[in-house]
Amino acid sequence: MALAYLGDLAGQGWKQVGQLALAFMLSASIGLEREIRQKSAGLRTHTLVGFAAALIMLVSKYGFSDVLGEHITLDPSRVAAQIVSGIGFLGAGLIFVRQDAVRGLTTAASIWLTAAVGMAAGAGLWLLALIVTLGHFLAVSVLSPLAIRLPRSKYAPSRLHLTYLDGRDVMRQVLAECLSRGFSVTELSIDQRSKSQDPATVSLWLTLHGPGSISDLIAALSEIDGLLTVSGQDADSAMP
Repeated sequence: MALAYLGDLAGQGWKQVGQLALAFMLSASIGLEREIRQKSAGLRTHTLVGFAAALIMLVSKYGFSDVLGEHITLDPSRVAAQIVSGIGFLGAGLIFVRQDAVRGLTTAASIWLTAAVGMAAGAGLWLLALIVTLGHFLAVSVLSPLAIRLPRSKYAPSRLHLTYLDGRDVMRQVLAECLSRGFSVTELSIDQRSKSQDPATVSLWLTLHGPGSISDLIAALSEIDGLLTVSGQDADSAMP
């Protein structure tokens, strides 16, 4: 009897439950990929964003049917439209700037996309929701490696962050490797020097200009004795 009652409720039938379930699964799959990559917003955040967006879409479609009448008309898109503006605040919180390096843009974009997937699922556009989810995985798995391999303009800056053991002449070797690969160092700053460890370590930021491959440079730098970590702002690879 309870099942029959659920099927009779306007906007609360098994069709809507299925749309919510679809939004949950697709959002969780996007969040799982972000979680595996250890991004600032992962499985739980993406799942909740897509799931909530689907519910808001359903509320916008069915939530005011009991007040409609001869003299009352509503625009069902008004509540759903607030998702687009509201999700911008959440995405902005994922973006931060450190030493002129912008971080979190891709994760913020994936939050935006997850909300769109949830809205599509809530609207009953299941095929579009599936296609966009597949598009997400295509973008992060194919376009990211492709972007790394594209030739870079010599005017486009790249940033490297390195940590190394002090007293190993690492900085000289790093600078020599950068220059030998056609990069010019336009900015060099020591972020911090930790002497609490034995031996002491140095954290270094480099701003580079040049047409070379950052991923190849990182691979070459990782062979330098005494270098602990090296990562590039525009590359997905890092050591270790």
